[in-house]
Amino acid sequence: MALATLPGYPRIGRHRELKRALEGYWAGRVGKDELLATAAALRRAHREVQRAAGIDLPPVNDFSLYDQVLDTIALVGAVPERYGWSGEQVDLDTYFAMARGTASVPAMEMTKWFDTNYHYIVPELGPGTTFRLASTKPFDELAEAQTDEGQAKVVLLGPLSFLLLGKTHEPGFDRLALLDRLLPVYVEVVGRLAAQGAAWVQLDEPILVTNVDGQALDALRTAYEAIAAAKGGAKLLVQTYFDHVGDAYGALVGLPVDGIGLDLVRGPESVELLAR
Repeated sequence: MALATLPGYPRIGRHRELKRALEGYWAGRVGKDELLATAAALRRAHREVQRAAGIDLPPVNDFSLYDQVLDTIALVGAVPERYGWSGEQVDLDTYFAMARGTASVPAMEMTKWFDTNYHYIVPELGPGTTFRLASTKPFDELAEAQTDEGQAKVVLLGPLSFLLLGKTHEPGFDRLALLDRLLPVYVEVVGRLAAQGAAWVQLDEPILVTNVDGQALDALRTAYEAIAAAKGGAKLLVQTYFDHVGDAYGALVGLPVDGIGLDLVRGPESVELLAR
């Protein structure tokens, strides 16, 4: 049986509700509870629209108060030291400090998300970077969606893309050297989502449409072997977009996952890869 799904859904709201709530929160006109209530209402409305349109697996955790890469920074606890964060979970003040800065601390760098006009917060990575689970966002949003009828698909930025889309100030430092530290967090997240009843977990790896080298493809295999071992009853989908995956195709289809996502619009060469 074929299932219909989407890689993700626009967050802003039909009437730009999220933008207005965020600007009100930053200006002090909207409280935290009101901001979070607006976000929850938008997520619910978006799922209803998708269900009504025949989407069997609406995405969950694709919603963000700012940026999906920043969400991942919070999820894995990769908060730069200058923000003074030392709590168990990344709080909203720290989250927005990384995004927008404060009177005393600058924001993290932003750059374009591939060739779009969307910008993302760039992870800051170095030899001293450590990772730990520091956000409950994907679990909370899955629980919220589970109150609806039907299944849902949780969306995460994949570990390879997270590392390679980051930056380092250490000359010669290989960001992939951090994979062994990062993977236990992803294994924990996927295992918890599976235990919570996630039907599918989508891991976005758009970095695969760039010219990744053999070392990166080896890291891809290592990552998904570890993640697949933790998936329990959930199914794993590795999603790519913005172009075709080229020479990465062989490694991608050889991963121990249940599905792959290819962009047949921006990357029509993917049809030829499938035919081969």
